[in-house]
Amino acid sequence: MCRPAAAAGLAVFTACWLSCVPTPVRPAGRSQQLNYRPVIGVLAQENLPRDQFARGSSYIAASYVKYLEGAGSRVVPIRINRTDEEYAQIFYSINGLLLPGGDVDIQTSQFSQAAKIFYNLALKANDAGDYFPIWGTCQGFQQLSVLTANKNLLTLTDTKAVALPLTLTPAAQSSRLFRSFPKDLLQSLADENITSNFHSWSLSIQNYSRNAKLKRFYKVLSTNNDGKKEFISTMEAFRYPFYAVQWHPEKSPFEWIDKPGMVHSSSAIRASFYTASFFVSEAMKSNHHFSSPVEEQRALIYNYSPVYRGIHAVFVQNYYFD
Repeated sequence: MCRPAAAAGLAVFTACWLSCVPTPVRPAGRSQQLNYRPVIGVLAQENLPRDQFARGSSYIAASYVKYLEGAGSRVVPIRINRTDEEYAQIFYSINGLLLPGGDVDIQTSQFSQAAKIFYNLALKANDAGDYFPIWGTCQGFQQLSVLTANKNLLTLTDTKAVALPLTLTPAAQSSRLFRSFPKDLLQSLADENITSNFHSWSLSIQNYSRNAKLKRFYKVLSTNNDGKKEFISTMEAFRYPFYAVQWHPEKSPFEWIDKPGMVHSSSAIRASFYTASFFVSEAMKSNHHFSSPVEEQRALIYNYSPVYRGIHAVFVQNYYFD
């Protein structure tokens, strides 16, 4: 919960920024001008327990950075334990946010507190015509569900290390996320075990269906089943450019631990690229920018060096932050 003074400062800062952000112009017969130099923020989270390589207090798995860079975006690390005003300034400088997978408490952690700030800023910005997309992967999916429902509706599933096909819903083919996918790739996603699942908690169809906030907010694009429970594996918001996958598209090309659930087939690699490419194309619709080229350069992840943790580690490389 924000301190009253900090919350008031953030409100003033946000109002000031929103008043200066132009609504995207869409001249008749012409498409909206795109930003071909997008910068996407990736939110860091508390270091994993017993990580012998850990430095500082937080990390970002390098696979998420490569995932976005490979689709044409630059990346800014967003560190935890920053002020509301600092987060607001970052928000109006970047063109999208990725909430990565991990293993922190999605209600009490510094990761969840920062995610809530960005989520609320994104709601207000999009409502004002200022396009800002959010992508959640695994833990990020779960975090978005908690923020929208304002409660934790997750349930345990037997999905800790397993590759699954997606059960695509009728809404999938007309969805923003999937409608540009090649038909053969959608068929592969539906028929082949190419989506990597490494989670113990899921949003069940039952819990989603019983919660009015979630049903009004998200369209279900795919489900999966652990043999006992049907859970949502892909969803997108109806009115906002928010997207969430319970599976891990970034792992296939960039993580190499040899264990069940890891898939490196050509179909899995293509699925990774198309999901990343879609989200980067969404970020290209954002007009946010840094106050100067110098500020942009200082913020980019190129200023940090990833730490190699070994080919058998859950994350081959991590970025660590104070």
